[in-house]
Amino acid sequence: VQLQASGGGSVQVGGSLRLSCVASEEIFRTYYMAWFRQAPGKEREFVVGSSWTGRTSVYPKSVEGRFTVSRDIARNTINLQMDNLKVEDSAVYYCAAAPRSNADFEYWGRGTQVTVSS
Repeated sequence: VQLQASGGGSVQVGGSLRLSCVASEEIFRTYYMAWFRQAPGKEREFVVGSSWTGRTSVYPKSVEGRFTVSRDIARNTINLQMDNLKVEDSAVYYCAAAPRSNADFEYWGRGTQVTVSS
């Protein structure tokens, strides 16, 4: 398994969750990694990307200021801290990896469900 995501769950509006995605060392140290999400009946949405050098993509307006991506080098893990969650954040969240930021994503982890209730 190249990518393994975890950390989803159910929270109330305003709550927080932290998603984690463990990658193989090769992927973590060379690939561009990202988080996506997909809600029922909607297209998959890019949430945020992170390069090995630490550069982070622009967050979409829908999550800007509430979500923060980070890398744990010691654990080959990319994290997504989600604060002040909203009902519309409910989705299956996926981590993915691409050779470069402008390349197709080659590796996908199993999704982890995030449910935010009012």
